[in-house]
Parts: sequence; structure tokens; C-alpha cells
Amino acid sequence: MTERGRPLVISAPEPRTLDLIFTPAARAELHARYEILEVAADAVAALDPAVLKNVRYIIGQPPLDHAALDAMTSLRCILNVESNLINNMPYDVLFARGIHVVTTGQVFAEPVAELGLALALNLARGIVDADLDFREGRERWGGDGNRSARLLSGAEVGIIGFGDLGKALNRVLAGFRCRTRVFDPWQPRSLLIDQGVEPADLQTVLAQSDFIFVVASVTSENQGFLNADAFAAMREGAAFILLSRAGVVDFDALMAAVASGHIVAASDVFPEEPLPLDHPVRTLNGFLRSAHRAGALDSAFFKMGDMVLEDLDLMDRGLPPMRCRRAERETVSRMRSKPVTVN
Repeated sequence: MTERGRPLVISAPEPRTLDLIFTPAARAELHARYEILEVAADAVAALDPAVLKNVRYIIGQPPLDHAALDAMTSLRCILNVESNLINNMPYDVLFARGIHVVTTGQVFAEPVAELGLALALNLARGIVDADLDFREGRERWGGDGNRSARLLSGAEVGIIGFGDLGKALNRVLAGFRCRTRVFDPWQPRSLLIDQGVEPADLQTVLAQSDFIFVVASVTSENQGFLNADAFAAMREGAAFILLSRAGVVDFDALMAAVASGHIVAASDVFPEEPLPLDHPVRTLNGFLRSAHRAGALDSAFFKMGDMVLEDLDLMDRGLPPMRCRRAERETVSRMRSKPVTVN
């Protein structure tokens, strides 16, 4: 507690801001209930130990060393609002002390899934290209404009990864009556079956899908695992939709597979962000591009703030956090996603 009797919260939400993730009303509630110390993420560990000892919560994912954690004798929870867990603090110490580490990433699941559906429908029906043709007066009417079109309805779909985003994607696809196969080595078969999807190995998903959605996190085991061999194994003309992180893909191999005409692709994420203006993917035919905007909605960001407030209230009453997702000790150190640098 601070001298004013309110719990001390360090705010270091980079690359987010408090104004981004809290509505004005929610931010007013946060400041009314807590003493907020806004600090640059890189400066948190260097704060005076007399300050650190009173910190109950951290909003953000600042780098922390053992000395800083030793000083934080009142710390109960780190609320990661960037949502990609990076290995910049001794998680073993946090877990050993019973300090919660939670993330708000599930707020992005539904908006990302909806954009993924839009990308898939565009690849199936050529909506963007048809619009551009119309603007230039070279549109093709009726069946002439559908030479390469196909239906998503009834298609064979593969989903790689089945966390919050994979489950949300499966929900938005439900009305299309697809046969959906899922590859996720971290999920038990029974859970997948309960969700109405078919557990499958990677090769089956690659070889038997008309549409493949990639929603897997980057880990120490899967960086670049979707490579030239993976794209060669896909059906001719299959649609590949990348929604999670570019690190799971050999991006040069993906571009080569599209350039050859073997597959078409769409991506909301890229190896570098922002992408250089001369990057070859910008002019690659058969590749639909979106500038890491799938989840960046005000409604999603504000939901983050609401979740944080709810979990703070629970923990203040001696209860565990329930709205944010807890990091797991067995997997947290294996995550390799890059932090978001653009909204």
C-alpha cells in the first residue's frame, strides 16, 4: 500500500498506452482505486527498492531481473497487455513465488478470425481484384469474372494452431459447413473433437485442405516450420491464410510458392513491420496483403482494460484472476513471438 492507502500499480504497457486500452471512464476508475506510477518499461527494474517493495501489480511486460523481483515483495500479478509473452523476466521465480502472469491476447481472437474469414472469401472470389478491374474499366461480367472462383462452403479446411484464435476461427466458419482438420501438438485430441474438428497431423492438413489458416504462436520448436516442403505438399491452387506470426513461416518459400502459381496466399503479418517499401511481396500477384490490422480495433483494446480492471478487483479480494489468461510455466519460456511495434 502507498501512503494514501491505495495499492501501487506500475504502468509500463508499451507498446500500448493507458489511453489506448482504457476508456475514459475505465481509466478514471483505475486511478480512483490505485496509485498509478507510469514508467518507461526499460526503467522499471532500476526504480528505487523502496518503491519496488510496495508494487502490487504491473500493467505491461517490462524486463525484470532477479534483483528487481527480490525487491518486489508485495507483487501479486504481471498483467501483460502486449499479449505476446517474451522471455525477458525470470518466470521460474515468478511461478515459485506464486505471482500470476496473465495476458489479454484473447481479446484479439474474434476480430482476427473475422478478418481471416474475409481474406479467405476474397481469395476464393477475387473481390479486391474485381473491384480494381472495375475502377479501371476492365471488369469482366458474370461468369467471365468467375473463371477461378470457388466456394468456401463445403470446402476442406485446415487450421494450424487451436488456441483462442483457432477456436474463434472455427466458430466463424461454422455456417460454411466445412470439413475442418486441425493440427496442434499442444492440444489433446478430445478437446479438438469436442470443438467439432478433426485432429490431424501436419502433412494431412497440408495435403488435404482447400484453405489453410495459420494461427499458431511462434515457439522455440516451430520457427520457420512451414517451409518450401510444406508449401509443395499443399494442393494445387490451395489458399494459405497467415494470421498469427510470420515467424512460423519461411516467408521467402511462401512467396516462391505463390509466384510459381502453386498456391494463393494472404497475410496480416510480415517478417518486418512496417514492411520496407521495396519488399517483393508488395507487388506479388496472388498474394493478398493486410498491414497487421486484424485485431487492432478500439473495441478489442478497450476490452483489454475492462479485463484488467475485473482481474485487479478479484485479486484485491484474495481471489485468482479469471478474465485474463494465465501463462503456463511449462510453455511460457518457449514462446518466441516478437513484440508488436505498430498498432
